[in-house]
Amino acid sequence: MVSSVEEVRRRPRSLALELVEVLGDRIRDGRLAPGDKLPTEADFMAEFGVSRTVVREAISKLQAGGLVQTRHGIGTFVIGLGEAAPFKLAPEQFATLRDVIAVLELRIGIETEAASLAAQRRNAANLRQMRSALDAVAAAVEAGRDAVGPDFQFHLEVARATQNSHFADLMASLGAMIIPRARLDGAQALDDERRLYLRRVNAEHESIYDAIRNQDGDGARAAMRTHLANSRERRRRAARGG
Repeated sequence: MVSSVEEVRRRPRSLALELVEVLGDRIRDGRLAPGDKLPTEADFMAEFGVSRTVVREAISKLQAGGLVQTRHGIGTFVIGLGEAAPFKLAPEQFATLRDVIAVLELRIGIETEAASLAAQRRNAANLRQMRSALDAVAAAVEAGRDAVGPDFQFHLEVARATQNSHFADLMASLGAMIIPRARLDGAQALDDERRLYLRRVNAEHESIYDAIRNQDGDGARAAMRTHLANSRERRRRAARGG
């Protein structure tokens, strides 16, 4: 148990994160029980030898984790052992190429298995919704518009076809920002080269759809992995200018 400023500082992580760990341990082992009021900022500053800024950052992280709640003018109280904060991606998490590639790696982990399950469990309504999304992608591209909305819709419909609501809920919570060009390319008009690029992307979608329609779980998994891996490589090539 970290209980002094010397111990808090012995590891490379930030002081605020170390303080979060200390207080989280005290909540989990019962020394700080639900309903208890936390010591004051001044008390923490004196105990751990840290600044007011560090204390406030730590309390903010505990709030985000669902362990404490601040009542303005009264104090901060323990509200329980905490629940994981809802997973979401903020716009600033797509600011760089590295950020976008990190999200694509996450999607490879999730969506490849979703595609396989979708192939095993899809029904006629799922196929209609996927077909509708792909037709909307093609129409948008031919009309000279980027197709981020229907592109995301297709991936969402694949998740829904798993018949496992957790896949669909996660995809819905991520939103259309996960489509890479939605973040890096903006709403630019489509030239011939870009239209060709989007046709290739949609051809990859079609391969995923065909495997799901044919109830080919391994094929669907492979097609989704190929699609997302290709997206990752396209991002890297674009960053290199080639």
